[in-house]
Amino acid sequence: MSEAVRGAPRPATGAGGPPVIGITTYQEPARWGTWVREAALLPAPYVRSVERAGGVPVLLPPAATLRGVDLLVGRLDGIVLAGGGDVDPELYGAARHHETGPPQPQRDRFELALVRAAVSADLPFLAICRGMQVLNVARGGALIQHLPEAVGHRGHAPQAGLVGSHPVRISPTSQIGKILGDAADVPAYHHQAVGRLGKGLSAVAWAEDQVVEAIELQGHRFGLAVQWHPEEGEDKRLFEALVAEAAGR
Repeated sequence: MSEAVRGAPRPATGAGGPPVIGITTYQEPARWGTWVREAALLPAPYVRSVERAGGVPVLLPPAATLRGVDLLVGRLDGIVLAGGGDVDPELYGAARHHETGPPQPQRDRFELALVRAAVSADLPFLAICRGMQVLNVARGGALIQHLPEAVGHRGHAPQAGLVGSHPVRISPTSQIGKILGDAADVPAYHHQAVGRLGKGLSAVAWAEDQVVEAIELQGHRFGLAVQWHPEEGEDKRLFEALVAEAAGR
């Protein structure tokens, strides 16, 4: 990240206002009114969760070019890497499983660049579901492409299109453990998960079948990632912790 970007004025928190939190978005065909068009979109619970925690949400569409990523990171106080489709397995050196979703090269490219810039800038971030997988791939890790085949059950996504829940065990000495305690019932929907951990990442939460449910980036002021969907539940403490850290940046 350039020194010019690092030194750029920060009008939000610098002026005593609430922190500005960028949230990554999908890029998918969508319908509204009489239109069916490709759109940058995001489930509303992400926006509501940031607002409820005291932040100002800003949507980050997957840019076709990466020229502005450093500038973008320099203007934000924190980032939420949202859920979505599967990361292209070519990015972690794996052959595509037949259950892996179609590639989204523009979103993959943008979010990998974004998380790397956030790490370089020590920008607080919370990575959710796909976001956790993007972080792991950005750090050189690999993914389990289809959990039912690996663990022998469909408990991580029991019903298509509906968020389920399951218990997780959390390391009490981790940042997430200090926020949530040593156990939680979490809302979840995913068929992939972290396999080989990337550089500098530590596993800090696990499902009953030992699937990794949360990771943290060591040495980063607030680099947390969860496989579950906190925006879909009533417990907003992870968002509150992100916003509090972003406000003090």
